[in-house]
Amino acid sequence: MIILFFARVVTSAQNNNATLTLKEAIDSAISNNDHVQLAKMDEDIATSNYKQTQAVYLPQLGFSYTAMTTNNPLNAFGFKLQQQSITQEDFNPVLLNNPPGTTDFMTKLQLQQPLVNMDMLYMRKGAEKQVEVYQYKTQRTKQYIAFQVQQAYLQLQLAYNAKAVLEEALNTAKGIAKSTGDYFEQGLVQKSDLLNAQLQVTKTTTNIAEVNSNIQNASDALSQLMGKAKGVTYSIPASFSFAGSATVAESLPEARADFKAMESAIGAYDLQIKSNKMSYLPKLNAFASYQLNDNTAFGFGSNAYLAGLQLSWDIFKGNATKNKIATQTLERNKLAEELNTQKSESELELNKAKRQLADAQYTIAQQKAAVAQAQEALRILQDRYEQGLVKTTDVLMAQTQLSQQKLAEAQAVFNANLAAAYIQFLTSTNQ
Repeated sequence: MIILFFARVVTSAQNNNATLTLKEAIDSAISNNDHVQLAKMDEDIATSNYKQTQAVYLPQLGFSYTAMTTNNPLNAFGFKLQQQSITQEDFNPVLLNNPPGTTDFMTKLQLQQPLVNMDMLYMRKGAEKQVEVYQYKTQRTKQYIAFQVQQAYLQLQLAYNAKAVLEEALNTAKGIAKSTGDYFEQGLVQKSDLLNAQLQVTKTTTNIAEVNSNIQNASDALSQLMGKAKGVTYSIPASFSFAGSATVAESLPEARADFKAMESAIGAYDLQIKSNKMSYLPKLNAFASYQLNDNTAFGFGSNAYLAGLQLSWDIFKGNATKNKIATQTLERNKLAEELNTQKSESELELNKAKRQLADAQYTIAQQKAAVAQAQEALRILQDRYEQGLVKTTDVLMAQTQLSQQKLAEAQAVFNANLAAAYIQFLTSTNQ
């Protein structure tokens, strides 16, 4: 029983750890992320709205069955006419003026066929443009989620790099503490030296615990982005190396999805304005109906049809159309200005990211040299410490300095990779 319980615990622990590649994380996020799903729903709504405009071409067919009774002279005589049941007696003035209750059961099939409605045609084109808007928004949402995944993945890499540095520092600190303990037992160092060495081990162990929390935080962030359950600790393949843009774009691409979305929205406004202008023109529509009338329920004794063309023209609507066009023109111009502003701000962000990338690459080169120097300094001090020529605190400071330089190098690599990922996001033109 105890063995079985232990096996379950081990299996559970194994299930909470998984190796994750960056491509797997991005693919999973694009497929399952809530924001992507919401963007697709907006796209589907726009597509559904566009399909509604098929009414511009397609006929409308309606069916009704109506039961009526009246003693109104005009309606009573009309019912009998529709039923084709008029007799000579029905022209009796007494019956004409005071008819008895007359019943009519009417079955009607009605058809309406749009023919020429120029305003609705342009409204349909505007709805089609709206579909484009949301398609570009979905594409840009996917690009942004991919960037967020890259950011979280790089944070996870940074945490693992920091853990490796601290574990190496912990081994070194333990070695120093052991040597210091031996020297203390021999009476070669003071107790304060031993306490400082032990303190270094404790501090490094605490830092490793904090880094483990950072690893779990980054893993949870990735799980959230991928739409998966939290609590899994992800590890990174040892061969992972972030590949950002091979070349840095000199300027922003005009075909970036969010720019194209706003351009399509401006085009939709142009079509809406055109639609309202077309509403000044006459409209031509056809209509037809076929009906059955009888004085008994579900009787179909009389039939008749009606068909025709209707030319209608809204000559004046109290300036409502004119003011609507003016409002839409202002909204369209505002959107065009917002597009220019967004391009300008994105250009600023791109230039800033380029400088951050260059600074981080320079820092990496500097830190590599600093790490080599710190390693050599620690080696020399350790040799001299074994010979009793330097203090314990000198070795501990050198070991701390080496760890700081390695952590700074890892941070610089993270900054460079994140800047490259952001540049890639700013200059993306496809999914």
